[in-house]
Amino acid sequence: MNMNINQSENQGVTVTPPAKEKIAELLSGADQSQSAVRVFVSGGGCGGMNYGMTFAESVEETDRLIQDNSGCSIAIDPVALAYLEGAEIDFQDDGVSATFVFNNVFKAVGGSGACGGCGGAH
Repeated sequence: MNMNINQSENQGVTVTPPAKEKIAELLSGADQSQSAVRVFVSGGGCGGMNYGMTFAESVEETDRLIQDNSGCSIAIDPVALAYLEGAEIDFQDDGVSATFVFNNVFKAVGGSGACGGCGGAH
């Protein structure tokens, strides 16, 4: 499935320019079978939800696909999308550590909002 979604149509998930740039860089270095980064949500309970990213093995018809011309491609399944309403995906590199950060995640579920996957380290 290859559809382009612009920011006004992606149900409130915003991807900052630094995050788009890093995702495009990671995908350019990945093997050909990995054409997108998948956002996932895990956890629950007293620890809240954890948000992360990994290379997508495949993109399903039910996934929300966020793409742009820079090479950034993000797949989000319907369950994860429900927890990401209004979220912003950012990439922060302070010279000591680099990580993807999920800002403004669904407040009712809590969580860390930090991601150590996909080449970003805490």
